[in-house]
Amino acid sequence: MAKGKETPRQKMIGMMYLILTAMLALNVSKEAVEAFKKVDLSLTKTTANYIKKNDITYAAFDVAAAENPEKAGEWKAKAYEVKARADEVFNFIQDLKIEIITTAEGPESEALLPDNQIDVTKVKKIDENNVPSEILVGANQAGKGNHLKALMEDYRSFLVETLEGKDLSAEKSILDILNTDDPENLEGTGKENWVNANFQTLPLVAVITILSKMQVDVRNAETDVLNFLFTQIDAGSFRFNKIIPTVIPNSTYIMQGNEYEARVFVAATDTTQDMEIFVGPYTSTTNADGSVSYEPGPQATQLPVDESGVGVYRVRPGSIGEKSWGGVIKMKAPDGTMRSYAFDSRYSVGMPNVVVSPTAMNVLYQGIQNPLDISVPGVGSDKLTVRMTNGDIKRGKYKNYRGEYVAQPRTVGQNAQIIVSANINGKVQTFPPVEFRVRRLPDPEARFANMKEGNVLRSVAAAQQVVTAVLENFEFDLTYTVTGFTVSVNDKGYEITAESNSNRLTDKQKGLIGNLRAGQKLIIEKIKAVGPDGRTRDLNPIILKIN
Repeated sequence: MAKGKETPRQKMIGMMYLILTAMLALNVSKEAVEAFKKVDLSLTKTTANYIKKNDITYAAFDVAAAENPEKAGEWKAKAYEVKARADEVFNFIQDLKIEIITTAEGPESEALLPDNQIDVTKVKKIDENNVPSEILVGANQAGKGNHLKALMEDYRSFLVETLEGKDLSAEKSILDILNTDDPENLEGTGKENWVNANFQTLPLVAVITILSKMQVDVRNAETDVLNFLFTQIDAGSFRFNKIIPTVIPNSTYIMQGNEYEARVFVAATDTTQDMEIFVGPYTSTTNADGSVSYEPGPQATQLPVDESGVGVYRVRPGSIGEKSWGGVIKMKAPDGTMRSYAFDSRYSVGMPNVVVSPTAMNVLYQGIQNPLDISVPGVGSDKLTVRMTNGDIKRGKYKNYRGEYVAQPRTVGQNAQIIVSANINGKVQTFPPVEFRVRRLPDPEARFANMKEGNVLRSVAAAQQVVTAVLENFEFDLTYTVTGFTVSVNDKGYEITAESNSNRLTDKQKGLIGNLRAGQKLIIEKIKAVGPDGRTRDLNPIILKIN
């Protein structure tokens, strides 16, 4: 059952299970079936041993996570997820065993013990073969055995996914012991349904034993995955075989006037040994064995080193551009000799600046959300504070336009300023404001049959239902809604008009348009429309000639 070499106990249980299963197929006497009780007792003891072993492993996860939460916390969480899934399947099988005994012998059966336990030696109706089939196979193959199969398959898939392909031996073991494929029938002529093969017309005690064997498999598979997860706690730990000088700056890009800071240390170090760090020019010498030794020059400066073996380098550059720096780390080796390691690093110094980019326009429009990209080179967006005069600005998206911010200016004709502050290494720096002009949204143009002037076929005009308003060649896809218009026609020297209080043609307006003849003019005027800023606008009339 378990991966690797089986114990004598496991071999004995497996052999007994196979022999007694074969005996059942031959319809042997009740005395032979009685032997299943002995197998079930052995399986129950094996399950208890797995549970104890797994509890010890879970306790080890608890200790490892308490000592080093960052290193072991993730694996402890995965282990307890395995436990939850294993308990779910195990308890479901236990409930099935209790339901079978309760149905066969009643709730007062001596085999039912407290805490959901069973004493198989006290089962009376050991040869009852209808109840297990009714519960597990069921009428029309709708018994609870199908639910059990689905649970086993889901549990198996979950365990294999948890192994992540890193333990092929454990994976094969799990696929074998939790196999739910339909087996060959006894005649060897084809496949038999897994549920039927395991539970159909078998005596009660045999079904209980088979279910106990499945519980052993569940705990066995749980053990395999727990062992794998526990090895992963140290799997990501580095085993150093050489020393590498390391420089970690707070940023490789800083602004003029700000401070550059870097942490200098070796990747593998012994805190019991003294270490010296020098910053500045150094010389190198090739030794007879081919190794290279480094010595700090006379202008090099020694850095203070803290108790953890880390030196901190600070400098305030006075000019912009790329800066190079480096030095030598010296430390005593276990044999008492001094070893030296060179390191080099670079950083860039730039002018203090802020970038505020309008993403779809060169002005800000009153009454709508204007998307903006705002950034400071070398500073994360979470370190920025953004304010706005003559309006409001906040993080957010406007439709599908780029930009992490949206600005909503208030007063047209008065410039708006975007003011950005950045938290740089714990210090807040405010940049010069960036100004934008504030304008109102332009008026759209009215359209009838997608035209504002020219000739139109009478049939096309008569087929129209609405008057629209379109804002062409604008940075945003804005929607304007026509709220009213008048249709005017000249019939035998008389002007006839009809009004609409929406964007749709009224029946009277449709009648006037339908009666027009070639050469006559159709005039749509007094057109009003409302845009996203809520303002009502008077639009230019539409004058069309009927063809």
